[in-house]
Amino acid sequence: MLNIAVVDDEKTAKEYICHLIEKQKPDCYLEAYATGNELLATRKRFDIVFLDIKMDGMDGIETARILRKEHDEIVLIFVTGNREYVFDAIDLYAFQYLLKPVNEGKFREVLERAVKEVEKNKEKRVLFIKKKNLTLDQSDILYIESRAKKVEIYTIGTNNFIEIYATMEELEGQLGENFYRCHRAYIVNMAHITEYNNDSITIVNGSRVYLAKKKYKNFVKAYMWYLQNGGISVV
Repeated sequence: MLNIAVVDDEKTAKEYICHLIEKQKPDCYLEAYATGNELLATRKRFDIVFLDIKMDGMDGIETARILRKEHDEIVLIFVTGNREYVFDAIDLYAFQYLLKPVNEGKFREVLERAVKEVEKNKEKRVLFIKKKNLTLDQSDILYIESRAKKVEIYTIGTNNFIEIYATMEELEGQLGENFYRCHRAYIVNMAHITEYNNDSITIVNGSRVYLAKKKYKNFVKAYMWYLQNGGISVV
């Protein structure tokens, strides 16, 4: 199910955006909030968030900044009467910047594209392990280690791993662009890197994996690209 939030302290504007969403996506899960503080206090994970900018308490830009740190694939859409924050929105990789009063036709087109973006992101996030009939959220994977004919998939949580018969090439083909094959025996999730040097990478749970010297330069390029294109580093 698609999860959408609308945040606007102007009641009429908030109700109008909700009306447009319900009209176009009647089966979605929709919640509305008057402030960014209210949204963040729920700790709920939404796929799409429509944000006003000028609001009581925390403004939309700061709210978006926190949301982006917690959920790097969230689709952020600003709906505001202020043009001057467009560059702040770009810095936060906003999906769209809509000006009030909102045109219904434009809104319909933006929401449709946003839904497709969510679907694309969800496809990337899933790793299906046929031999165990198991589906993993890719964001929960820290790194993968090859051990002879088996691989160990380490997930969030100290020493949590899943052992399966598979090849690194097989898994590498399913993983999204957040993952990097840093060594013949290791694949790392760049979202969980805390430190690296010319021969190793440290993961957020304290584990260290090998970084092949011949891959160092390409790894740095890939990691910088990841950070510059919306990735959130935990360094």
